[in-house]
Amino acid sequence: MSFVKTIDMLQEDYTIPGELVTARLHSLFEKSEKRWPYGIRQTNGKNTWSWWKQEIITKSSNDAWRYKIESEFENSFFDPDKDKPLTWS
Repeated sequence: MSFVKTIDMLQEDYTIPGELVTARLHSLFEKSEKRWPYGIRQTNGKNTWSWWKQEIITKSSNDAWRYKIESEFENSFFDPDKDKPLTWS
């Protein structure tokens, strides 16, 4: 997972404390996935970035999750009637 590797590099390069990374986990996800970190934390309590990283890797290794993400990507498209691109001046 590229964003996990990016977080690891940023944490190392800028000496970002693991607590800061784990406190911002919800901002890495979109839509219904945003609730996932809250549910995991409620069930398992406060944990380290290493622990969370393993949970994210485990979740993303799940075939059902991967199928859902791939399906959403395949079904997404640009609709000029609904999606307004940025207008350049």
